[in-house]
Amino acid sequence: MNLSHVILYAIVPIIVVMLAGYLSGKKGVFTGDDAKKFNKVVLDYALPAALFVSIVQATREDLVKDIKLTLISTVGIMACFMTVYFVFRMFKKNTGADAAVSALISGSPTIGFLGFAVLEPIFGTSPSVALVVAIVGIVVNAIGIPVGLSLMNASLEKQNPGSTKHESAWKPVIHALEQPVAWAPILAVVWVVVGIPWPAYLSPSFDLIAKANASMAVFSAGITLAAIKFTVNWQAVLGSIFKMIMMPAVILILGLLFHMDPLNLKMLVVAAALPPAFSGIIIADEYNTYVATGTSSLTLSVILFIGFCPLWIWLTDAALRSGFLC
Repeated sequence: MNLSHVILYAIVPIIVVMLAGYLSGKKGVFTGDDAKKFNKVVLDYALPAALFVSIVQATREDLVKDIKLTLISTVGIMACFMTVYFVFRMFKKNTGADAAVSALISGSPTIGFLGFAVLEPIFGTSPSVALVVAIVGIVVNAIGIPVGLSLMNASLEKQNPGSTKHESAWKPVIHALEQPVAWAPILAVVWVVVGIPWPAYLSPSFDLIAKANASMAVFSAGITLAAIKFTVNWQAVLGSIFKMIMMPAVILILGLLFHMDPLNLKMLVVAAALPPAFSGIIIADEYNTYVATGTSSLTLSVILFIGFCPLWIWLTDAALRSGFLC
């Protein structure tokens, strides 16, 4: 794969649009509250529409071929998620809630905000790209966030017995599945499995809002970065190392070990190399837990992604060419 193409068509556009959002945030044109509203449009409307209309155009054969993709995504991402949690839990100054936020940030890729923006310029517009974004999105939103919230609530309940209302362990899972970004791709998969033909004339109605997904998400990310204070400390650096190096490396090794489809593996490695999920920062802010370090790790990872994205593509291609672990 031509790395200059990756840089010019995937990385540079993201930098330009994110910089526009960042400058507008610094100048006060938009605020952090505006970014939250933009994020809601992305997560509740644009991204679900993009996922749904792309997946329903796939075939049953595509879904069967992607079973390895689903299993490796789930095992790889959640293994990294829990590794981040337990490593950060060992530090004396960190509470369980701090470690949970670290996992939600450094153990989760921001697939909803940057997935299509990065993958489509590199791999093209296809149902396969949408399936990678959907599967990783479901892992992050329907598994990672509920697990992180459960760990956080358990820690807060231990610290302040009686002050935290005891809730069902399934509540975060149910809440996650109620979100359009989770149920829309699931509905699309069911649609394909049942074998209902998708009327082509319906696609333009979804495409119009879906096209706003990538640009609005990246612009909003820039505003968010402008609204946070960036200070580097060793925990922020460690979180960035976990996210930008450990997660794509784990995914790459698992994919090679289990002979994953080469194209799916490349897309999944790039997805795993995406910066941390912005949802982790939102949760940290709501709970007022680990906000400064979490936002610093996020900002540092966004900067590092400029170099790590083409690096991981090159490493994946090199591993596939050499037949490493095959």
